Amino acid sequence: MSLEISAACRDALQTWLDRQGALADASDHTLSAYRGDVAGFLSFMAAHRGGPQGLGALERITTPEIRAWMAQARGTGISARSLARKLSAVKSFYRWLAERENFDPTAVLTARAPKFQKKLPRPLAPDAARAVIDTVELQSQTPWVAARDAAVVTLLYGCGLRISEALGLTGADAPLGASLRILGKGQKERVVPVLPAARGAVDHYLNLCPYPKEPVAPLFRGVRGGALNARNIQGVMAQVRMQLGLPATATPHALRHSFATHLLEAGGDLRAIQELLGHASLSTTQAYTAVDTARLMEVYDRTHPKA
Repeated sequence: MSLEISAACRDALQTWLDRQGALADASDHTLSAYRGDVAGFLSFMAAHRGGPQGLGALERITTPEIRAWMAQARGTGISARSLARKLSAVKSFYRWLAERENFDPTAVLTARAPKFQKKLPRPLAPDAARAVIDTVELQSQTPWVAARDAAVVTLLYGCGLRISEALGLTGADAPLGASLRILGKGQKERVVPVLPAARGAVDHYLNLCPYPKEPVAPLFRGVRGGALNARNIQGVMAQVRMQLGLPATATPHALRHSFATHLLEAGGDLRAIQELLGHASLSTTQAYTAVDTARLMEVYDRTHPKA
């Protein structure tokens, strides 16, 4: 964090971050991004005004100053999407600060984020998703590790789990039943059905795993017995991508996208898919309708005689 930020601002930022971690259940990665975004904004304001700024000065920030910060950030070459994320973090901090210090944050909250085209999810084709699951198990010569990796990716695709949710399972969750209770983002709880293939993959892993199944211990273990790191699964997926000739978008998270898209293509109800994914807002899930429509138009253009 820049030394140009006053002690009062540093303390306020840390208090807000602690609140985000405790009440909003933000991940360490998210908190780190928030810290960088807001600290960068505060540093700019200190430089812009010629010195460290206390909380009182923050209350008097004007709309032109917000625009100057955004222009400076864009000048560094960041994308419109990244700037919109930074502005969102600053607004969230200011909303909290204004409530705590009792001032009007309108100048900050009314700042408009730059427009950008939202990226659509990049799902795998059904055949590719199946090939990924089959190929993952071939990446390790250690049988239990191979079975572990296959079980994780089967849960991502078969249940639509986030990788953090899959790796957050404990021994108390096994053996898996017909459904699984997941505590997702923002402590939002949902129940997802578990396919027989996913139950079988987890059972196979547990039968081979050299570490005992303990109720409070991670279900998926690293080679030394600790919690499995997401980077291990990301690395395995990178190897599989190369072997199968898949694009860089074929990540562990793409398996969750594929779960949603393939359900939608099969006639799944959007509201039901929203519940299965654990999305707080239906608008988040509606991105998959754009994927489905885009694919439909591709087929139309490729096959219609008059296209």
